[in-house]
Amino acid sequence: MNKKYFGTDGIRGTVNKGNINGDMFFKFGLAAGTFFKNQKKSKQTAIIAKDTRLSGYTLEPALVSGLTSAGMHVYTLGPLPTNGLAMLTKYMKANMGIMITASHNPYYDNGLKLFGPDGLKLSDKIERKIENLIDKKIDKQLSNPKVLGRVKRLENATEEYIKILKKNFPKNFNLKKLKIVIDCANGAGYKSGPKLLQSLGAKVISIGIKPNGLNINEKCGSTVPKKIQQAVKKYRAHIGISLDGDADRVIMCDENANIIDGDQIIAALAKRWKNKKMLRGGVIGTLMSNYGVEKFFKFNNIKFLRANVGDRYVKEKMKKNNFNLGGEQSGHIILGKFATTGDGLLVALEVLFSLRKGKKASTFFNVFKKTPQILENITVRDKNIINEIKVKKAIKLTKNLINGQGRMLVRKSGTEPKIRIMGESQNKKLLIKCINIIKKEIR
Repeated sequence: MNKKYFGTDGIRGTVNKGNINGDMFFKFGLAAGTFFKNQKKSKQTAIIAKDTRLSGYTLEPALVSGLTSAGMHVYTLGPLPTNGLAMLTKYMKANMGIMITASHNPYYDNGLKLFGPDGLKLSDKIERKIENLIDKKIDKQLSNPKVLGRVKRLENATEEYIKILKKNFPKNFNLKKLKIVIDCANGAGYKSGPKLLQSLGAKVISIGIKPNGLNINEKCGSTVPKKIQQAVKKYRAHIGISLDGDADRVIMCDENANIIDGDQIIAALAKRWKNKKMLRGGVIGTLMSNYGVEKFFKFNNIKFLRANVGDRYVKEKMKKNNFNLGGEQSGHIILGKFATTGDGLLVALEVLFSLRKGKKASTFFNVFKKTPQILENITVRDKNIINEIKVKKAIKLTKNLINGQGRMLVRKSGTEPKIRIMGESQNKKLLIKCINIIKKEIR
């Protein structure tokens, strides 16, 4: 059964259109607060963090009002990476954590990501239960005036998050010999990113650390890695790190200014973890993971499974199979040994820890050859066009054409009004032909 409000990664959309407005955020807060208040009687606490979008000032008070109306006590943390919120939700023993963000989307979008007391994103089952409460009459969920929630601002959330990150590594770990470029996308990691690296002794060149509410992800961050390429060349840095708007993704760049995507980072870490006997079970990728990385894992006797697109589904499959490493090509990478969701800064630290003895980033990441891949995103009015007969026929035709020479994947975006087409093959002419066949029918 399809969900009404939640997509593959929380709730997301354009501000003051559809469900992304103060009225709905009050209802989201009231429904989520009502659900979690009934799960754990002792503390009844929610914590809220956000990225740097201007709309956060509109949506956060509405969300807080809904939560406190349900009788939940609320701590607001201000701008903080998504996994910082997840970590602090667990650390503070809160009932729930809510991140106000639209991740890598432009400033005019916003949304919510919800976490349970274990720091994990909510399951489809729980999201459906909250959706049922959203649509119920408000007066049945409002608390007695005597037991309304209270609100407090925590000013040290960034420092606490950095402390938790650093505890995962030896006390003598430092980055004193490294020159690092970091692009924070004018987003949630604009304080914690540079501060973390500087505290470890690195020489840091920072980009995207001047948010103005409207420039989050604008020509910067993990979706525009050209920024770190240029800066790595200019400053002759050892490595570049590029985060997205809520810092749960990371794309990197080696000292030669070659872009390193999520598949390459996962493969390099899996190889190292296997050699160090740290890898448990195997690796979870997604339907979008490059075929080259699948061949690499097979050659190295590392079990590899694919999950649906979305780091929540990656984590669910990791948990089900007892694996401790997984992620997406886009840079959502989950280090199960340390975290419950994607964390760009944590992944960057694990890579930097691997380079601490002078190993070059280009050597560390050079573990497999990517199969040529083309990605196309088509904006549509109705994503259900993918189910129309002519489109289904086009998809079937292309899969038959490319059979034995590659693969095709066509899916709805879970976060935007787009159809995503992905094709992989060494035969580039055939690949382009197949993608054009599908594009023609969708358009």
